[in-house]
Amino acid sequence: MRIRTKLLLAGLGLAGASVGVRTFLRHRRKIALPGRIVLVTGASSGLGLMVARQAAEGGARLVIAARDAEELELAAELLRDAGSPEVLAVPTDVSDPEQVRRLVDRALTRFGQIDILVNNAGTMLVGPAESLTTDDFRAVMATNFWGQLHPILAVLPSMRARKFGRIVNVVSVGGKVAVPRMLAYTASKFALAGLSQGLRTELVRDNILMTAVYPGTIRTGGHTHAWIKGDAQAEYTWFALSDVIPGLASSAEGAARTLWDAALHGDPEVIVGWNAKLAVMANNLFPEWMAETLAVVDRYLMPTPTDLQKPAVQGGDLAGKIPESLSRMIPASARPETAG
Repeated sequence: MRIRTKLLLAGLGLAGASVGVRTFLRHRRKIALPGRIVLVTGASSGLGLMVARQAAEGGARLVIAARDAEELELAAELLRDAGSPEVLAVPTDVSDPEQVRRLVDRALTRFGQIDILVNNAGTMLVGPAESLTTDDFRAVMATNFWGQLHPILAVLPSMRARKFGRIVNVVSVGGKVAVPRMLAYTASKFALAGLSQGLRTELVRDNILMTAVYPGTIRTGGHTHAWIKGDAQAEYTWFALSDVIPGLASSAEGAARTLWDAALHGDPEVIVGWNAKLAVMANNLFPEWMAETLAVVDRYLMPTPTDLQKPAVQGGDLAGKIPESLSRMIPASARPETAG
């Protein structure tokens, strides 16, 4: 009995010491946002735009990137109105290393340095495994993995020279739990999670801190930009509902605040959303049962795999075809005609 008590007390003491050390490190590593040069990819809409907006409101100078030049310039105007003293918008396909090098070169020429890189650009592909081709996997990896590695490799030389930098990779809960019907997506995010964790340990010596952010679903209207394969309408319906229902999906504002809190404190990682935290905890503690549960979900709750040879369709083209009984569950702010 005495041994058990001693072990319990030792465990509590170790836990308390761990919390104390963690609090000390967060305080020591904390940086302020005003005046920082922040580069955000995938910044023309959704979470990326909200992350950039909060940086603008915090007094940062911004470099923003996205593929669509027109949408990017509209985002730049919004950010200038939000208070950023300077916004440089550079249309960029992050899967192309030459375009990424041009982006970073322009940022360094304009501002002389990049303090914080936020890798947010990504793509989603939804559909049963039988519908996916090797080209599908390559396309998703090109954006979700290489599209985050290219900017990292481009900014590292200048960050190492200054012995300072913060890098934020927006991963996904799909980088910790293999979500059904999103195999190419989760494969790319698992790769990105490994890259983020491995780089973190090797960059600390140069005072460059990597933060991996693992959001669950976020109410940004992102389901309309996802690509859908198989029985496109059926697959899109379940995905859209999971992406927008309040209480299940997090708000973009809250997710961006969580990201900035973690990045400015130099945290190794942060999980966004109660559902994402629950899924990760369950997967870590009970991986066998989690695998069995997800298999049941795929078999009995997901649409029957059909139309496997059809090409991918973008979610926005399917949004108006959701059954009315289910469409009423989607908040007006998340519907394509009113979504920001």
